Amino acid sequence: MTRSWHAADDQHAGSGEIAELADMAEIEVALLTGGADRPYALGLAGALLSKGVRLDFVGSDDLESAALRADRRFNFLNLRGDRREDAGLAQKVSRVLAYYARLIGYAWSARPKVLHILWNNKFDLFDRTLLMLYYRLRGRKIALTAHNVNAGRRDATDSVLNRLTLRIQYRLADHIFVHTEAMKRELLEEFDIREPTVTVIPFGVNASVPNTDLTAEQAKRRLGVGADEKTILFFGHIEPYKGVEFLVDAFHRLAVADASYRLLIVGKPDRRSEKYCDELRRVIRGHVSRERVVQRFEFIPDHETEVYFKAADVLALPYTHVSQSGVLVLGYGFGLPAVAADVGCFGEDIVVGRTGFLCRPRDAVSLARTIERYFQSDLFRSLDRRRGEIRDYARRRHSWDCVGRMTRAVYEELLAG
Repeated sequence: MTRSWHAADDQHAGSGEIAELADMAEIEVALLTGGADRPYALGLAGALLSKGVRLDFVGSDDLESAALRADRRFNFLNLRGDRREDAGLAQKVSRVLAYYARLIGYAWSARPKVLHILWNNKFDLFDRTLLMLYYRLRGRKIALTAHNVNAGRRDATDSVLNRLTLRIQYRLADHIFVHTEAMKRELLEEFDIREPTVTVIPFGVNASVPNTDLTAEQAKRRLGVGADEKTILFFGHIEPYKGVEFLVDAFHRLAVADASYRLLIVGKPDRRSEKYCDELRRVIRGHVSRERVVQRFEFIPDHETEVYFKAADVLALPYTHVSQSGVLVLGYGFGLPAVAADVGCFGEDIVVGRTGFLCRPRDAVSLARTIERYFQSDLFRSLDRRRGEIRDYARRRHSWDCVGRMTRAVYEELLAG
């Protein structure tokens, strides 16, 4: 089901109408980040600070922020430290164990009564059960953000143990944040969670990626892409559930008939996806259109991200499963339309003809036809103007101000008992 353009606008109309900061009582909360996801963790921290929340921010080297450190209400606790993947096994084990020891010690004596868990740490089974029980025994109120209600189902690794430990964590949490109504229904129906303990909040726009005055023409030139080439971008972690094989198949179908198509596949393979990526490379090498595919299978730092989104004419999201998509919101932040499989949140977040188009999932033919439809549409023909409309839509629908206001309201309820 797709959303109407104006209905999406109306949902968050007035989200900026908030009480003055001076009228807000300052409250204390600990934000447990798991040491990762810089865009979301820092975006949420900034939003909460603006709403009068004093934060103990439990992070890592990756989450350092001079701007947030300048705020007297922001207490950065670097309990995780170094997360570099090139360390030896012994070093990885020792630093993870040291982190858990510091985290347990912090929770024993922390001033904030509310602990907000953004991500679990290294050992999901321990975090979902014993660590949650420990927090409860220490008298903490626990808020939990479920970015994925059951990632095991998405990754084809689901099991009885996985569902059991998820159920324990969800039951032990005092309140759960999710990003879509579909995720909320999944919690209520499959994990028997009470509706009043679940809040749907927007997925905030990524503000950690620079957005300079670089133009689309300059970005294409920097990547060696022709100004008139129809450029399709896949961006983000490369994993089987992302459905990149359907995009490669669809691109080959398009490129045989039209030499102006280009495909950019940009992102880091998941550590469990080496065989999957090897197969993608093999298929690309074996096709006559291989020279029109840019492959950058590696981590892309924030300062290099902009060039790909500005060089692209459309973002491709051929996922087979999704709960929420930070990549879609990132693309919207650059005013980039999307062609996506009609799964998960995409039916809610894509306004057909205005911010993108939807195709059948797991169907390369449908994806190819939908990409063709996009490049023949008024959305593409007027893309220079439409980019600004999409950016405005993202700011309204995925407002950090709205996230901060809704999240603080839940904290207040928890503190009120």
